Amino acid sequence: MRKLLQITILLTTTFLSAQFSRPLGIPSETITELESYAGSIYENKEYQKGTVIDTKSGTFDIRLKYNIYTDALEHKQGGKLYEVIKTPSTHVRINDDYYYYCGFKTQKGIRKNGYYILVELNEQYRIYKKYELNITEPKEMDPTTGSSTTGKIKTTTTYYLEENETILELPMNKKDLLSSFSDKEEELKTYIKKEKIRLKKEEDLMRLVAKYNSLKNSDSNQSRSLLSNRVQSN
Repeated sequence: MRKLLQITILLTTTFLSAQFSRPLGIPSETITELESYAGSIYENKEYQKGTVIDTKSGTFDIRLKYNIYTDALEHKQGGKLYEVIKTPSTHVRINDDYYYYCGFKTQKGIRKNGYYILVELNEQYRIYKKYELNITEPKEMDPTTGSSTTGKIKTTTTYYLEENETILELPMNKKDLLSSFSDKEEELKTYIKKEKIRLKKEEDLMRLVAKYNSLKNSDSNQSRSLLSNRVQSN
């Protein structure tokens, strides 16, 4: 599926690579207060080969890394730190990941702006993943025990099902996910058991959503929207 995503995006991109232009990059600052924490605020600490694709200005090859804490795609130019401007008309490729800055909303209408990575592309729906951080603050030395705790940073990944710019968080445990897809719960239970689906495995999660989509499309008496009949918990 990733190859299909790459082909689809490349076919829609007709611009020539050029030097990254200043209008697409704005000055940024290094986050220093979390440097002593165990873990990293970056998806990858090293700058990776990337491509900025802007529908108005063109395509630019540049080395980038994703700052999860500030939700920014950073690059260095002339010894100074910049971030790619956050706009729906600009998306970024780093290795095989495509980052889109989206203004999605939940089923309750709550806006959740930010960078989402496209994982699955379907005519009816899309699946994105988003990186977030769990930060545990350090604890100073306890005078009675003489012990202290280092601050910790842990990256988590959340998956979202999207239709028409409305998103539903995909739970990573079977009970909650089947509750989200309750209208086809029994069929999906059978599928999970037969195919030995492991929801924490990205590929298996995509397979389960595809199965749900297939079941919905085969049922002419119900809405084919994957976001219909959902418990609005987001």
